[in-house]
Amino acid sequence: MTNLPGGPAPDVPVFVISVAAELTGLHPQTLRTYDRLGLVTPGRTGGGGRRYSLRDLDALRVVAHLTAEGLGLEGVRRVLALEQQVLALREQVALLESELVAAHQALSGTANLPVPMPAQTSQIVLWRRG
Repeated sequence: MTNLPGGPAPDVPVFVISVAAELTGLHPQTLRTYDRLGLVTPGRTGGGGRRYSLRDLDALRVVAHLTAEGLGLEGVRRVLALEQQVLALREQVALLESELVAAHQALSGTANLPVPMPAQTSQIVLWRRG
């Protein structure tokens, strides 16, 4: 994420659409389209004007990169949704692992013993038709 020293926090919506367009190299109408499709949702002022945060600018760059790679906007929407789902699942796994450690420690009565965790392996199964 782009973070300017002494600049705004990553989630603070401060950039108007013209500045966001210039910083990302995208046309303002492209930013409006991405907003309308829900790909990047900037903050709003009281009058309804768009305000983009540093995190929004990074998201715009990701969308621009994916479309430049040939992915359509519906494909981009799906990729972004899947990335969010993966992040949520990783958080859930981390929470469950910490609960497992706590439960193991509670059952064993010794908080300093290492907890055996299942090895994470990837297996590829080759299937060939008879």
